[in-house]
Amino acid sequence: MTFRPLLALLMALSVTVTASAQSAADLGATKPRKESTLPLQPTANETDAALISAHLLTRFHYDAQPLDDAMSQKIYTLYFKLLDGEKVFFTQQDMAKFAQYKDKFDDAIWNKDMSGPFDIFNQYILRAVDRMNYARGLLKQGFDFNTSDTYNIDRKNADRPKDKAELDDLWRKRTMNDWLRLKLAGKSDDEIRKTLDKRYASYIDRVKQLDSEDAFQTFMTAYANSTDPHTDYLGPRDAENFDITMKLSLEGIGAVLQARDDYTQIRELVPAGPAIKSGKLQVGDLVLGVGQGTTGPIVDVVGWRLDDVVNLIRGKKDTTVRLEIVPADQGQDGKHEIISLVRQKVAIEEQSAKKKVIDITDGGVTRKIGVIELPMFYSDFGARAEGDKDFKSATRDVANLLGELKAEGVQGVVVDLRNNGGGSLYEANELTGLFIDQGPAVQVRDARGVVSPQGKDDYSPMTWSGPMAVLVNRGTASASEIFSAAIQDYGRGLIIGTPTFGKGTVQTLIDLDRFASDPNSKPNYGALKMTVQEFFRINGGSTQLRGVTPDIQFPSNGDEKDFGESTYDNALQWTQIAPADYKPVADMKAYLPQLNQLHDARDAKSPAWQLMLDELAQYKKLSERTSISLNFAQRETERKQLDQIQADFRARHKTIDGNDGTDADADSQLDDGLNPSERSLKTELKEQAEAKKAPDPQLQETAGILFDAVGLINANPKLAAEVLPYGGKQSDGASIAAANGRPVTLPTSTGMPSASPAPAGAASSGSSH
Repeated sequence: MTFRPLLALLMALSVTVTASAQSAADLGATKPRKESTLPLQPTANETDAALISAHLLTRFHYDAQPLDDAMSQKIYTLYFKLLDGEKVFFTQQDMAKFAQYKDKFDDAIWNKDMSGPFDIFNQYILRAVDRMNYARGLLKQGFDFNTSDTYNIDRKNADRPKDKAELDDLWRKRTMNDWLRLKLAGKSDDEIRKTLDKRYASYIDRVKQLDSEDAFQTFMTAYANSTDPHTDYLGPRDAENFDITMKLSLEGIGAVLQARDDYTQIRELVPAGPAIKSGKLQVGDLVLGVGQGTTGPIVDVVGWRLDDVVNLIRGKKDTTVRLEIVPADQGQDGKHEIISLVRQKVAIEEQSAKKKVIDITDGGVTRKIGVIELPMFYSDFGARAEGDKDFKSATRDVANLLGELKAEGVQGVVVDLRNNGGGSLYEANELTGLFIDQGPAVQVRDARGVVSPQGKDDYSPMTWSGPMAVLVNRGTASASEIFSAAIQDYGRGLIIGTPTFGKGTVQTLIDLDRFASDPNSKPNYGALKMTVQEFFRINGGSTQLRGVTPDIQFPSNGDEKDFGESTYDNALQWTQIAPADYKPVADMKAYLPQLNQLHDARDAKSPAWQLMLDELAQYKKLSERTSISLNFAQRETERKQLDQIQADFRARHKTIDGNDGTDADADSQLDDGLNPSERSLKTELKEQAEAKKAPDPQLQETAGILFDAVGLINANPKLAAEVLPYGGKQSDGASIAAANGRPVTLPTSTGMPSASPAPAGAASSGSSH
């Protein structure tokens, strides 16, 4: 389900976004929110947007359900899960008072009266501030850690506190745990008080910046997600960010920003963007003010919400924005500088397809295995429709990378779809067409029950007809599952990894402004991402709930109990339909026992694989804890044991991959008790860089399995005719051109499920400016 508690939203307001394109002149209702005025009230546009959404959801959703008292109760339950999923703000006594609204949310939407949902949201703000002030008060007296108390760290199945006394006790334990983590990290009592008081005060500031847009989007997310897990309401900002995510480009300055205390800080500079080209901005610079054009006044943005700062920096291509900054090397009290930048189109290459080559040597034989990493199925439909020859497309990029890998002489290709949450249905079909010469990739059924096969209608040569594998995990979802299932059903390649997410529905994005009473107005109603179809494998089965089961399975990290379609109460049930008209092009099933045997034998001797298994076991052990002790002596003993385990892991990593094993690296792997925004930017960037360089045993082993498959084929030429199209002879790449010029269809999305997507008003981590 595409939501997370509002507590996570408030933490998200201190993370990174990138400044992207929305005209500063179009800000309208987007006013700076240093602190909102209570009580928050819904706007006329918001009540209109809710009514329009209700008409669409009750008539055109794939599984249309009436907006009645029964649906109201579902919305009510999910609304509180969004606001207080950890059950740390509202008591059972509070919920008894709120129960009057349980069957009234349908009326709130139909009658355009949002007083009930907004009353609850206003109470949430007051209670959140009250709890943080209570925690700050506890800091003054300190704590006695010679206790038998425990703290429940997994509260999803916990009961709500009965009354204020139980709530106070819960917050006492919660604050004790925050203090204890810092104490175990070696902080003095004075340092702990200072750190936690600043943390809680910052949280209060962020809570007080929540406004009616946040309240409305949280409520509408509850309604949309109550129809099915992947239907979503997107406010104006989130709709724009979704568009940027799909097309992987924007108009802006090309800088990644993050909140740092009351300041906005430059975290990264996007390659080839205006900011890095100018040479005027550096990582770590603080943005204090923003001005429009060459003469517009500089607006002081100190203390602002990050997304409000972003909205000022965003703007149309070829327009000027001025930033008042303090250079990183001068600190917060340094000399202010004014710099001017001209906004341009910026490509977000971080999420684009990438390639590399892994050389594997075994038994005196060396083979090159190509790897294509595809983070999502992106597509810039607008640019393509306008005839832009450089439009962004996952299929185009992969086709070009395949051509480069062929030129480098690779003998097999791994398509890495781990944590690829989906994207464009069109791109999933097109990408499949690079690996088959003709035939459907997927079957799609609409609300009327009409089934339509989609795929490669006309024959064209494969871009890659050699051995291939697809690497998947639990985060492989939607469009990625369409591609993986098609490759498996055609027998075209090996599916390797862990079972996938299990999403089998298709969403379309509807601009709600289309339904404004005045066709010439732009009320900024936002957008509705609505489930309109279900997709099926070409063999007639469904990925819904069951996902794609790999041919060769890797060990799981255990997150499937908390992450995946099967964890949603209102997910569609699995079903099947008749198979499509298709013919498998190859079949490796007879050779899976031998490949599995080679895989097991290699991993039994692989120090890297055995280390990964031990780390997974430790991760599962820690993640299965539901409570922790608040006794210092016990926690100190546990900490020393964990430190020893981590020290052993680091020593083994150093032996395997040459990690330098410095004290700084060791310290970075221990719990320092800090939240991400409390660490220095230098530390954060160092950890990020190290994570990118870390060895990848699963990818290495996937390449090894494909190495084995190539060896089996080479050892038995007759096998090539059975397991490879064209007997293993690669095509001439003519379909690269085809991928660049096929006609455009309506932009539908298979959606991108996430464990922690950004809810109302949140600044999406990694968006661009």
